[in-house]
Amino acid sequence: MPRKNLPPHIPYNKSLLEKSRELRNQLTPPERQFWNALREMPSYKSHPFNRQKPLGEYIVDFYCHEYRLVVEIDGDTHGTEEAQVKDQRRTDFLESQGLRVIRFTNRDVVHNIEGVMESLENLLNEIEEEAP
Repeated sequence: MPRKNLPPHIPYNKSLLEKSRELRNQLTPPERQFWNALREMPSYKSHPFNRQKPLGEYIVDFYCHEYRLVVEIDGDTHGTEEAQVKDQRRTDFLESQGLRVIRFTNRDVVHNIEGVMESLENLLNEIEEEAP
């Protein structure tokens, strides 16, 4: 996607800025592993991602504005029914803003980073193909 055709930015709660800065400085080991692998992808330089990006009332793990893509790395706490309901609410909001959301578990990242990055690359290629 050419930069001049970027979609508008999504408004966010400014009170989340400090928390997002803290989270950027305290990545979990799987988030750090994913971030390092992400930065090695050939498409990263032309389509960068942000870490711990405020969007609406949420802070997403990774976000690429040009691809309108959110990547979430879910830890063990996301397995409870309550957490799944919250995650769905969050996903519904993000999708209502025209974003795609892809989720990986900590386990996926730690034990299969190559598969995670391949899935992401396939999705990015799909998004590229859909672009006008």
